[in-house]
Amino acid sequence: MSDHNDTPADEPEPQESQMVSLIQEMQLYGYRPFEDEPDQRPLPESRLVDGAVADMFDGLVSSLIDTRIEPDLEDLLWGVVNVFQRAVERVDRELDDNEQAQKRMQREQDGSEVKSVELERTIAEGISMIERRDTMEYFRDAAADQFKVHAKKPWLPRSGSKVNRKALTASVVSSRDFQKARRWADAQVLAPTGTRIAVSSGAKFNDVAFIYSVFDKIKSKFPDMVLLHGATDTGGERIAVCWAESRKVPSVPYEPDWGLGRAAPFRRNDQILEDMPVGVVIFPGTGIQGNMHDKARSMGIKVWDFRHLGGA
Repeated sequence: MSDHNDTPADEPEPQESQMVSLIQEMQLYGYRPFEDEPDQRPLPESRLVDGAVADMFDGLVSSLIDTRIEPDLEDLLWGVVNVFQRAVERVDRELDDNEQAQKRMQREQDGSEVKSVELERTIAEGISMIERRDTMEYFRDAAADQFKVHAKKPWLPRSGSKVNRKALTASVVSSRDFQKARRWADAQVLAPTGTRIAVSSGAKFNDVAFIYSVFDKIKSKFPDMVLLHGATDTGGERIAVCWAESRKVPSVPYEPDWGLGRAAPFRRNDQILEDMPVGVVIFPGTGIQGNMHDKARSMGIKVWDFRHLGGA
């Protein structure tokens, strides 16, 4: 009697389609985003987080209390809270990397759709990281509350800070973080916030009325503007600084490092553009102004180009 379940030796085994494999994987594991796309799944609800954390602590305490392991219970409970503290720190490091990637992509913008999409995706990933970090902080704070209930003392990190950025509170700040925060606060006085507008001009362009008119129009569009300039003592940049003083507009000089020789003005241009001004005003001048024009355009920065007016 033949077995109808047998298949001929030369007949290939049936292959599942890629779609079937994908559906089976989603049934087993749920939706999983690719590495280069933000995760669209919702964040856990706070009431579920509170309940889950309370269950973790209740289960650990009930299983270890009145046992030989009880002397280790406090350290174990501290470690549970620290798991979430370390998760916060890990996501913070990812955020630092994301911020650097955004800055690099901003410099690389060339007006192409590919570069624009890459930057948009990186920004979306950064937003998702912030939400993840805030959620981890909520987990940690819920666990710290449980630690306080069971250990009868507040939970304190053994290094670093314990802050809640979403609630804008801080229960523990390390001295190192405190010093960094003070330096940052001091820097805000020296680095005014606002819309950055750069200017580049040759030393011999001295049309005061025209320069004042240009910047008055720009300021009407950007009332919070901050003027970035190359610290040239004469010409259009000096006049622009005088305009800024008369209009009470903050100005930031970028002095060239003449130790670099002839490359100093061009490196100075790079430093100005690295701070990502919204726009650059270019008056008549030399190859230095042409260099600023080309680099700003390649970075996708708006350029007001007045080099056609002549001068040197």
